[in-house]
Amino acid sequence: MSDLFPTIRADRGFSLDFSFLFLEWVGKPLWMWASFLALVIAILSFDLGILHKQNREIGVRESVKLSGLYIALGIAFGCWVWWYLGSDAGLAYMTGFVVEKTLALDNVFVIALIFSFFAVPRLYQHRVLFWGILGVLVLRAIMIGVGATLVAEFAWVLYIFAAFLIVTGIKMLAIKEAEPDISRNTLVRFMRNRFNVTHEHHGERFFVRKTNPVTGAANWFITPLFMALVMIEVADVIFAVDSVPAIFAITTDPFIVYTSNIFAILGLRALYFALAAMIHRFQYLKPALALVLIFIGSKIFAADLLELEKFPAVLSLGITFAIIAAGVIWSLLKTRDRQSA
Repeated sequence: MSDLFPTIRADRGFSLDFSFLFLEWVGKPLWMWASFLALVIAILSFDLGILHKQNREIGVRESVKLSGLYIALGIAFGCWVWWYLGSDAGLAYMTGFVVEKTLALDNVFVIALIFSFFAVPRLYQHRVLFWGILGVLVLRAIMIGVGATLVAEFAWVLYIFAAFLIVTGIKMLAIKEAEPDISRNTLVRFMRNRFNVTHEHHGERFFVRKTNPVTGAANWFITPLFMALVMIEVADVIFAVDSVPAIFAITTDPFIVYTSNIFAILGLRALYFALAAMIHRFQYLKPALALVLIFIGSKIFAADLLELEKFPAVLSLGITFAIIAAGVIWSLLKTRDRQSA
């Protein structure tokens, strides 16, 4: 395939050599990583620069349409992975995409609490989520890079990931978590104690400069909008503690791990506005997520017990999808008569 990128010689005597694009970086040619990054940048630029150039509220109908578009893009990329890298890679990507997409739904509950606590107007919620996604691109890359290095150097780390998922899933089933009190959050108190913080919003601004009417000194303040952004970024890191081991239990290919993660998260902003309006309808989704984590962790040990090289990818995707679908359907059926608060 390198013949598609020959050395191009210019009339003035210098040449452009594209062979470096085929150097391997983290298990895949550099051109694959560069193409994926370019695709993500193009999608985000289209979203912010065209679809949401002006701040405005996003309704449920638009949210559903945008979410469908992002899901279609994620599946289309998975089809390309299947075609170019083979069926095993394609199935691993699809499984990772489904698992990460479902785990991301749990993020919506926390994001809704954060927006409510800081009284973020719906007009500016998309802006916070957009910058949050940019932070996720970097934070997930770091966490996945560390995870890939550990798994490559110490194969037994994969069993620790698997055991962690099983324990986490059991805890989710056994312990009913109370709604977090954000006012008591350590990070919120730290920001309020260490920085100048405004009590009111200043439009879409994260920072404002205020002048003391008595001394005349000007100081920078952070706004509640910025505090909400920081809390959302930290929440993603906490959720990544579950999702990153989960995807590594599915595949150890860093390219599949990262791309499935990012495509699942890209549509979270769009999906948020629809799900936030019907959070009460997904009462039984968390038990389904717990069962998914237990299954993903258990299949690592099951493969060893059954003396398999790895758990069948088709079976893994089928069981994962069935558990999640059952949780969603059961939730919708049991809450169909419940009114939104």
